[in-house]
Amino acid sequence: MIEFLISRGRSFRYAFVGWWFVIRTQRNAWIHAVVSIAVIAVALWLQLDAHDWALIIIAIAMVWTAEFINTALETVVDLASPEQHELAKVGKDVGASAVLIAAGSAAIIGFLILGPPLWDRLNFLF
Repeated sequence: MIEFLISRGRSFRYAFVGWWFVIRTQRNAWIHAVVSIAVIAVALWLQLDAHDWALIIIAIAMVWTAEFINTALETVVDLASPEQHELAKVGKDVGASAVLIAAGSAAIIGFLILGPPLWDRLNFLF
């Protein structure tokens, strides 16, 4: 049992090391962080229901997951092909496209969920 707990602790530590690597090295991760915090703040202010929160959390997680997978892919491609190669470029471009698709989908989800109640709140101010 102790060995199991120690191995789980190591797994979490490795995961946090990977998370810190992405935050430290990927400029887009900072954009994702700022947008994630802003969306969460607006959602708190709007007092979304549980269903809407679930969709917002899934959308945020989708973007972060795509960014992490893209970073892993780019790192492995750089290791396997340190010199310029057309297939390495294709792999990196496809990984970046996955992040773009995730971010675009998350933005649409955010507008659909946050847009109407945010419009009502802001419209009230004017």
